[in-house]
Amino acid sequence: MHRHFTVSGFVSIGGRTALHRHPRLGIWLPPGGHIEADEDPIQAVLREVLEESGLAVEVLPTGPRFVAEPPAHLLAPAKIGVYDIPKDGGLDEPHQHIDFVYFTRPLVADPILPDDGHDWTWFDAAALDSPEVNADVRELGLAAIAAAG
Repeated sequence: MHRHFTVSGFVSIGGRTALHRHPRLGIWLPPGGHIEADEDPIQAVLREVLEESGLAVEVLPTGPRFVAEPPAHLLAPAKIGVYDIPKDGGLDEPHQHIDFVYFTRPLVADPILPDDGHDWTWFDAAALDSPEVNADVRELGLAAIAAAG
């Protein structure tokens, strides 16, 4: 089975996290996408969040920061998820996404989500409890809100 390396970036501020309804899958997801050649996961999540949401963000640490270098240190993801992706209308074969999930915070105090037809919405804890939100997105969204303080 083919595996693709991807990133997801939960953007959280003020007790809310940003999700959009994925146009092809029809489910609520944070911004994210494939890691490009010669890109590390941190570069990828910063790029994907900016491309999809228009928001510049910082990645939040999820564990201790080790200071001894070399080697250089990349912040660890909150989770590395393995997702089975079904065949898509004859375009792709079934494959897996190895997804590096990061918690991020916008660099501006009052971020505005895009009006691009992808149903961008700020979800608070109560909204994440909706049956429309998959369990893993709910769990990670709540953890991202807590991490963003």
